[in-house]
Amino acid sequence: MLRLNPVLAAVLLLTPPGMLAQKAVRAVGPAEGAQAAGEGQVVTLAGNVHPLARAEFDRGALRGEARLDRMMLLLTPSAAQQAALDALVEAQQDRRSPAFHRWLTPAEFGARFGAAEPDRARIAQWLAAHGFTVEEVPAGGRLIVFSGTAAQVEETFHTQMHRYLVNGAEHIANAQDPQIPVTLARVVGGIVSLHDFRRASGMTGRRALGSRAQWTLDGAHYMFPADFATIYDLNPVYAAGTAGAGVTIAIVGRSNINVSDVAAFRASAALKANNPAVIVDGANPGLVAGDQDEATLDVEWAGAVAPAATAELVANASTQTTDGVDLSAAYIVNHALGQVVTTSYGSCEQSMGATELAFYNSLWQQAAVEGMTSLVASGDAGAAGCDQGSDRLGAGAGVNGLCSSPYATCVGGTEFDEGSNGGQYWSAANSPSHGSALSYIPEKVWNESASEGGYGLWATGGGVSQVYAQPAWQQEVSGAGTDNGMRAVPDVAMSAAGHDGYVLYEDGSDWIVSGTSAATPALAGVLALVVERQGGAGQGGANPTLYGIANAEANPFHATPAGTNSVPGTPGFTASGATYNLATGLGSVDGALLVSGWGAGDPPATLALAPSQSSVAILQGSSGTANVTIATGGPFAGPLTLTVAGLPAGVAAVWNWNPVAAAGGNATITFSASRFAKSGTSTAILTAGGDGLSATAEIQVEVAPARLATRRGPVPILPRAVRQLGSDSCPEPFVH
Repeated sequence: MLRLNPVLAAVLLLTPPGMLAQKAVRAVGPAEGAQAAGEGQVVTLAGNVHPLARAEFDRGALRGEARLDRMMLLLTPSAAQQAALDALVEAQQDRRSPAFHRWLTPAEFGARFGAAEPDRARIAQWLAAHGFTVEEVPAGGRLIVFSGTAAQVEETFHTQMHRYLVNGAEHIANAQDPQIPVTLARVVGGIVSLHDFRRASGMTGRRALGSRAQWTLDGAHYMFPADFATIYDLNPVYAAGTAGAGVTIAIVGRSNINVSDVAAFRASAALKANNPAVIVDGANPGLVAGDQDEATLDVEWAGAVAPAATAELVANASTQTTDGVDLSAAYIVNHALGQVVTTSYGSCEQSMGATELAFYNSLWQQAAVEGMTSLVASGDAGAAGCDQGSDRLGAGAGVNGLCSSPYATCVGGTEFDEGSNGGQYWSAANSPSHGSALSYIPEKVWNESASEGGYGLWATGGGVSQVYAQPAWQQEVSGAGTDNGMRAVPDVAMSAAGHDGYVLYEDGSDWIVSGTSAATPALAGVLALVVERQGGAGQGGANPTLYGIANAEANPFHATPAGTNSVPGTPGFTASGATYNLATGLGSVDGALLVSGWGAGDPPATLALAPSQSSVAILQGSSGTANVTIATGGPFAGPLTLTVAGLPAGVAAVWNWNPVAAAGGNATITFSASRFAKSGTSTAILTAGGDGLSATAEIQVEVAPARLATRRGPVPILPRAVRQLGSDSCPEPFVH
């Protein structure tokens, strides 16, 4: 069972998963808390105190003049906006919908689903009135970035900022849930964080490689980009000319890197020079110990798997209250920086406040609507997601709250299972690009924890969310159902074990690294190849497609039939023969099958035409109409183009709308005959075409002659179908 803070549990577990709580409010009268003058009643934003901000760790108040920079105020949509957004996300992944893959820009998202401009302005003015500096209102319309002092936070949000000593390290955090004026509660969801408990990296640390000429290190192998390409079947993709050209992989970071390290890594791997872009948002964090390793790993390996793609690292310095990871993720999404986003950090759900969880769920949903695919590491402490991989004992089950959102693809870890004959899968000599893998290597659940003779809790994160309900696309896969109907993670997995670790070049040396932090950027590279093969357009949230492909005939996932992510102190989940398991998700990917089969799980596209009548009768010099139903089904993407053939000279046809939306509908076709059109019957062939399909239908068009007019006016002639006399014997009734 998860160990939930009781208040946080009440907020999170009772919230409808499709509308994750932005706030839990309780009206508070003036006598119950200090209020700013003239602001009336306030509401409490429950579930926003960090679980380690406890009395036994408290070391007293933070000085009032202490700077608290770049706090993020989360703005919430109305119920109608959220319902419309939920519907749009589904429609964008439904090939039958006119909205299929029609992505929004951040500004368009803000206009439709962000807080209204007057509300943003009013809240910014309220913050300024309390002495804060409003730094930015991002384009998505759901955040306001502001800075101030501890005293201003305490006065404005009616909480106290304290210092805490936890495991020998000093932290700051709010001691009580913040409060806001009730007049703002409709729009303000809360402050994303008011503490400096940082997100953990899903990386096991680095160890020296030694001579590259070796193909083993202490009895284990290491993986260069050429090895990854062989094992995960990417060489056919590269041979077909797909290497990620035109695709940007955005990398969430909180440290800068040495670009020269990346250049040296690529040169040693025989990859063409392709330096990454580094975007420093705000103050330059510099080279941060530990985080530099993470950022360098992510940039090198995302770019290695998709060697022609652009890797863009966004580096934000953490502040006293806001993690640089959060700032970088918000920057990437609000600037639509890349088609693929990779994040190798996490916090377990029960360590995150209600507003932190809402922030990431909202952010990844915005990313999906903008066409971005978000990948997040599942973590490296096995089923004990609230602990660190370096801990000796797991204290209970948990999952990464940055990846448990249904709009993120959660990436777990596998471990190569060569058995006793490593030579079957690895060559004793390296190629010029330092590759030595010979083929795909069977995989099992990554678990190098102390229970298997290793150290710490090192194993793939995985389990069941306590916040989000299980989406329909996950329920449809064998083994993915959960007893409580909640979302399961991870979604997919890639090699993450130190047993066959990834090569990292940093600070002039080669290192071996491992963890889901390596698996995630590597998979981001694979998804960049998918994007290029799909014409370079973003694919949005990947999960509906990934789970759909799992049910396709050419399933691109490698099963992990053995292993568990149980760690000392915390039982986990065991792999089985089902399509999905709670340790490695759907499994690792065959790159060639994934790239070529993307979308193969969709139902077949269909197209049909159905005229409302079999014939149309018209006079020379007049016109007639027919209604036509155009029906599409399955993954039909459209648009539809309508044509007509088979008409004689002097007869024309016009559709009332052309092209038609991908979803089809009803159209009207008008047939017009000139005064000199030849009388008689012809067969009009109606054709609708689009998405590689065409459908035809026939309508008989009958043109009847018009009689010459007398001096008193024209003589209308009825169509042959209703005349009783031949043209030669027809008298002259109907004379005007």
